[in-house]
Amino acid sequence: MNILAVDTALSACSVAILAGDRAIVRSVAMPRGHAEALMPMLAGALAESGLGYGDIDRFVVTTGPGTFTGVRVGVAAVRGFALTTGRPAVGVTTLEALAATARLRPEGAGRPVLVAMDARRDEVYAQGFNADGAPLTEPMVIAIDALLGRIPGDIGLVFGSAAEAVSAASGSSGRDLKVLGTESAPDPVALARLGLDRTPDSMPKPLYLRAPDAKPQAGAALARK
Repeated sequence: MNILAVDTALSACSVAILAGDRAIVRSVAMPRGHAEALMPMLAGALAESGLGYGDIDRFVVTTGPGTFTGVRVGVAAVRGFALTTGRPAVGVTTLEALAATARLRPEGAGRPVLVAMDARRDEVYAQGFNADGAPLTEPMVIAIDALLGRIPGDIGLVFGSAAEAVSAASGSSGRDLKVLGTESAPDPVALARLGLDRTPDSMPKPLYLRAPDAKPQAGAALARK
């Protein structure tokens, strides 16, 4: 099965193509500009793989939480590919993809983990996962102090861009979570493999967890009434 995975939800623009035993990866760290970077990146990966969009059996995309623009870029692109080719698309949350990335590390394999991403406003996006990647909690946007009271007791590792902040706070609460890694974007191959293992049941939809920071201007709002 040929899998094409796209991640534009966080601080990188990444694509991965799994074709048999080959993995073709393109990834560039960037806080913005995903829309301009994605299509040339896909073209390069497809050229290297020798495949076209019609040869892809399944498309995979991170659905958030993440930046509002980045999430929309990836989800819209993959939905378009799926509609054009008639092939299924799978959505994977960034929290799930980061948990899969954590399991690639020897010290993270076979152990439950808390994924914690910086959500700004003194909050984090967070979710707990067991050793096999199944969720132990719901995805949440939450202050770190409040999060510490909701972490299952068998979790001893934290992974993601907010891992150090959560670990530091846990020490004073008696939990002492160890930092497994501080990656701010998932491994695109781990993302693709998650999509390979899932049965597509509907088109991917964004997962935002909270409303956007941007507010419409008063004049624009009145004009739409």
